Amino acid sequence: MAQGPLTARRLLGLDRSGGLPKATRRGEPLRPWTIPNAVGYMRLALIPVFLVLGLSSGDGRAPAAALLYAFIGATDYLDGMLARLTGQYSRLGALLDPVADRLLVLAGAVVSWHFELLPRWALAALAARELFMLVLTELALRRGIDFEIKMVGRWAVWPTMFSIFLAMVSTTWVASGLLLLGLGLSVWATLLYLRDGFRLRRRA
Repeated sequence: MAQGPLTARRLLGLDRSGGLPKATRRGEPLRPWTIPNAVGYMRLALIPVFLVLGLSSGDGRAPAAALLYAFIGATDYLDGMLARLTGQYSRLGALLDPVADRLLVLAGAVVSWHFELLPRWALAALAARELFMLVLTELALRRGIDFEIKMVGRWAVWPTMFSIFLAMVSTTWVASGLLLLGLGLSVWATLLYLRDGFRLRRRA
């Protein structure tokens, strides 16, 4: 199915009609050297820096760590926007973006757990979900199953990341509330991925 014109809604990722761009689908070349992928590499490289800053902060509330976390989270949209602006879609970019998001969430959960900034049971559930999705995606790719990103999963990222950021800059129940919202949406998305995986497996 052909991609539509580059409207403001499509640029911002709100309009995803037309399906996945052909260059991002299974079997297409990785094309690692693109501008959007450079953003993805930067995000991955900054995650260990955040961990060092966060874990060495003494209480988990170092401004530098919080700002870096916010920057890495905010650039989640940048690579997609650049791909839509430049037309530089790639298979590697489609795989890299969710991995970077999950690693950032896991890194934030590690810092929040270490300093008990958020309920540890919720952080454990969140980390288990992210690790499960990494394993599930890897198994699916080995079996030729290509999951399409669910919008509910995209929605889950923002309250989850913002809850961790908020916990690193203040003490408020809002951070815990957002974490529970993000966790609920994440579990919903996981169930949808499992459903799709079983359906695609039966068709194979």
